[in-house]
Amino acid sequence: MPTFRHGKNTAVFVDEYDFSTYLNDASAATTIDTAETSAFGTEAKTYIVGHSDGTISLAGMFEGTASTGTDQHFATSLAGAEQLVIVATEGHAVGRRAVMMKSENTSYEPSSPIGDVVQMSVEFQADEGLGHGVLVSSGSSVSATGNGTGVDNGASSSNGGYGYLSVPVNTRNGNITVKIQHSADNSTFADLVTFTTVSGSTKTSERIAVATGTTVNRYLRVNYTVAGSTGAATPVVAFTRR
Repeated sequence: MPTFRHGKNTAVFVDEYDFSTYLNDASAATTIDTAETSAFGTEAKTYIVGHSDGTISLAGMFEGTASTGTDQHFATSLAGAEQLVIVATEGHAVGRRAVMMKSENTSYEPSSPIGDVVQMSVEFQADEGLGHGVLVSSGSSVSATGNGTGVDNGASSSNGGYGYLSVPVNTRNGNITVKIQHSADNSTFADLVTFTTVSGSTKTSERIAVATGTTVNRYLRVNYTVAGSTGAATPVVAFTRR
């Protein structure tokens, strides 16, 4: 029997911010260019494919609080620095599917219906395509060194990929090193992606490429090395294979 998920569990992270509680709609579209190769003598059109492309659309409630609300963030990010977007369509749990991309904020639209809450919508255009991958973090607070549960891809892949990190909550008083590791047998793991060390109490985000042609083994997991004595962080860690 198929396993279906309810949309209420969707989680959305943009850079080092968790906007899940502001939003009520998220959609992602992946497209690929096609070029026609039909020639004389053929009875049906033929095509070849080219570049892939993608967009993510978010909608929800307008919130104007300085630095943390939807308006402050999305209005100021138009034509600004590229943003990292992770949409956990099945909820934030190890092994759940997610879409992710490095992107440009191309549209931000607040709206004020007379009989409803003030709303907003925002559009992101992928830079280097939209990735479909998995979460390797659980969403739980991290306060000790350790490993996550292995995520089974069913087989290895051979063309690298991208690792994503978002840290929307961090009260730890020491550094945290976050890695994505891979394994052929879910027993012996090796480092695949090592993110920049997260300093104490720092919120951050990062995307790291694993080079084209690199073998990514069947199983993935997250690894944390935690320093300090108090506080915790909630890293969001995801990986998409090419």
